[in-house]
Amino acid sequence: MENKRIVIKIGSSSLTNSKGEIDQEKFIDHIKAVAELRQAGYEVLMVSSGAVATGFRKLGYSSRPVTLKGKQAAAAVGQSLLIQSYTEQFSQFGIIPAQILLTRNDFSSQDRYKNAYATLTELLERGILPIVNENDTVSIAELTFGDNDMLSALVSGLVHADQLVILTDINGVYDSNPLSNPTAKKFDYLSEITDDMMDMAKGSGSKVGTGGMKSKLTAARTAMSLGVKVFIGTGSGKDKLLDIMEGMGDGTYIGQAVMSAVTNRKQWISLHSKVAGKLFVDEGAEHALVSCGSSLLPAGIYQLQGSFIPGDVVEVYGSTGLLGKGEVAYSDTELMKAMGKRSKDLHYPIVEVIHRDKWVQIAGRE
Repeated sequence: MENKRIVIKIGSSSLTNSKGEIDQEKFIDHIKAVAELRQAGYEVLMVSSGAVATGFRKLGYSSRPVTLKGKQAAAAVGQSLLIQSYTEQFSQFGIIPAQILLTRNDFSSQDRYKNAYATLTELLERGILPIVNENDTVSIAELTFGDNDMLSALVSGLVHADQLVILTDINGVYDSNPLSNPTAKKFDYLSEITDDMMDMAKGSGSKVGTGGMKSKLTAARTAMSLGVKVFIGTGSGKDKLLDIMEGMGDGTYIGQAVMSAVTNRKQWISLHSKVAGKLFVDEGAEHALVSCGSSLLPAGIYQLQGSFIPGDVVEVYGSTGLLGKGEVAYSDTELMKAMGKRSKDLHYPIVEVIHRDKWVQIAGRE
């Protein structure tokens, strides 16, 4: 079997008990399942929630704190307890885990983004099990609106995983809320995630977690856009992950038979880069970008906004609105002199304003 790279996301609700403490039975079940998956030859990364849920009782809280300082303090205490438990349990199987704490800000710098990929790749090549979590102790945005679902999608794209497995306490995606509607129908397979499905998935998560099914579907959409198939569901026993890999999981499989991987450069441009300016192009340039997969040349640009230097990311607009984003090879002052001119009239060593390898079209225009 060709080594397949799998990202396993474990949510708080499938890791802790109702009191917010690590449920040892659930915890060991996950450990054994991951060990079996590794034994079968899979490369595995974990994205594990549970830091806040594990730590809040140690601080004297009776339930999960709602203030930012309370969540961050609980995460500071809980993260060390969580990784300690993983280290102790995995040692029985000869597996060495490595703790990786990230926020979306770690992805916004291209250098830091490349470093994250290099570190994770090195760990996997040396047989180490990376365990990723949000850096909840210092992160603000992640604690106020999100959880690890999106982080797991971004990590799965970053490492070019074959599959993202999101383990939760509901066995898949339904056409309505199965907790309130006993006749709700489960989807076994989905080739895409529609806006209607997103609307149906509204609702809060468990008492110890922060995400609901909408969060998971949003993450699944992102993972699919990066070329990664997704499974959302549950399971028990040491073979649960192997069953999922073999198409027998208790949940919903999301994706298409053939998924196209997205380069790390294009992932960074699309999802993590800061936009420094805007370019406005004529119909000829729009057609070349959208329909022909060509690079953007100065001749097709008639207006620009913003201040940027080579390597910055800008948005490109055509007659129908936003077309996409890309890395520019010109500064704004250089481009101001070059735009509208044909290649033979340029005195700049680089002809392309945005090379096609550094260009990402928006969804629906691929």
